[in-house]
Amino acid sequence: MESLEQIRDRLLARFPGATITLVPNPGPAAEHTISLDNAHAFEIARFLRDDPALQLDYCSNVTGIDWPEKEIVETKKVSVADPAGGPAKVVEEKTKRIEPGRLEAVYHLYSMALRHGPVIIRLRTGNRSDQVTVPSLTPVWRSCDFQEREIFDLFGIVFEGHPNLRRLLMWGDFKDHPMRKDYVEPDDYEWEPTPHAEVLERAQAHYPSVTPGVSAPAQVEAKP
Repeated sequence: MESLEQIRDRLLARFPGATITLVPNPGPAAEHTISLDNAHAFEIARFLRDDPALQLDYCSNVTGIDWPEKEIVETKKVSVADPAGGPAKVVEEKTKRIEPGRLEAVYHLYSMALRHGPVIIRLRTGNRSDQVTVPSLTPVWRSCDFQEREIFDLFGIVFEGHPNLRRLLMWGDFKDHPMRKDYVEPDDYEWEPTPHAEVLERAQAHYPSVTPGVSAPAQVEAKP
């Protein structure tokens, strides 16, 4: 199979107006990825599937990532002249910048026909609030269907063009996205009939009263 750099270069030649970025993975697995802009992602996905040299006909896994806003401190060494006329000194200069938050959907692609892969591509939202739409790749790879729904449910990414985009794990009226890094769990789960451990400890404040030796849920059930 072609290297990821070669695939990126072919994509740039085929889609000259697209933004296609190689994202290195510094970890031991070294599973580098290709980031695609949303405007061209659907057409690029079809190309990856249909290109004779690639034939990436199977998407094995789709997952979501939450990247909250964070402060980045960058350090660089600069040369500073000595006011007394001595030799210049090298000092460290630190600058701070804010990296905006975003959400990502990551797709692992394989070729069943040619027995190679993975090629990993990622789609990125504009932010984590009101620009959370990316194109659905379910029309290209049918196996993305439930996985995109799960990401929509747990992370809040809206997959434009998905044939049936609705919650998969949480109920329809649920308002939040439990896999967001800033998600706050409720103290008392309405669907938890016998809260225990940490859930019970947090739930105590929501019960009218507590009698020693009797569990709070049992007291509530015993009230007329």
